[in-house]
Amino acid sequence: MMAVAAAAGVSQATVSLVLSGSKGARLTDETRRRVLQAAQDLGYKFVRRGSRVDPGGQGAIIFMADEIITDPWMSLAFEGARDKALEVGINMLMGVSHADAEVEANILAGFDKVPILGVVYGTILTRLVQIPAALASRRMVLLNCYDEGRAHHSVLPGDVLGGRTATEHLLKAGRKRVGFINGQQGVDGARDRLKGYKQALASNDIPFDAALVRPGNWEPSAGYDMTLELMALTNPPDAIFCANDMMALGCYDALRQLGLDVPRDVAVIGFDDREIAQYMHPPLSTLVLPLYEMGRTAVELILDDAGGLHSSPSSIKVECKLVERESTGSGNAVTSNAAAG
Repeated sequence: MMAVAAAAGVSQATVSLVLSGSKGARLTDETRRRVLQAAQDLGYKFVRRGSRVDPGGQGAIIFMADEIITDPWMSLAFEGARDKALEVGINMLMGVSHADAEVEANILAGFDKVPILGVVYGTILTRLVQIPAALASRRMVLLNCYDEGRAHHSVLPGDVLGGRTATEHLLKAGRKRVGFINGQQGVDGARDRLKGYKQALASNDIPFDAALVRPGNWEPSAGYDMTLELMALTNPPDAIFCANDMMALGCYDALRQLGLDVPRDVAVIGFDDREIAQYMHPPLSTLVLPLYEMGRTAVELILDDAGGLHSSPSSIKVECKLVERESTGSGNAVTSNAAAG
């Protein structure tokens, strides 16, 4: 898949989605054509999965999450995983562990009479996890998390590329001075989105200015307070990248209080594409957090492992789709593909 991806100019995850015949992937016809042509030119052996059945009999896949209530992300990931599993006639069972090893062991014990094909283990925050002893011997894919030794497959959001895409979108819109309100310190998503922001500046020959970066906490209040600080600078930004949509809400309020118009005076972009983003005034440009696609990819990896198609653990990063709305001066939606890391 890496060779096909390089030849087609796409990511490894995109190759996986195309060659597996995934119906839910939002890919253009041109992208599919390039992948199929590259695969044919390289002599790739196609594996038709449309009629594939569970390699282990009538087994099930367990989806285990540390939390599903405070944010929609794990619910979206479960939906993607379930839809992929149902496409090949496999049941998906869900358990919420609250990151408690004893609860996780009890969840597995509760499914003891059901043949288990594999486990998708997901976390609400992108982070390093310690694999519970009860899961160590299972076929497993880590979703939105990873283990220290990288002994298991992991599926992660492409936060670095997303941060770069968001910043470059503002620069391409003609903005010269882009501020950044980051998320909670020490969180992988915040670290990687900042890294992407810096990459975009460097690739456009713009010096990094630490004064334009403000710490946040993912909440609207931080977006509000940090926007006031940014706009109080002697040379304030003409665009602000908020590391999530909730902080963009607060950013809007602060700009409105200052009598500034979005996007005429200050362009704003968020991250996550929460439902509220499309209803903000003006509607917020943002990056999709692709948990649905990540769930589908996780199940695909389990099926590939069960069928003997993988020889070593892989880490796949799914690219975040840019959705252009009026807050950056555009109302068109743009779809990006998936990326492997």
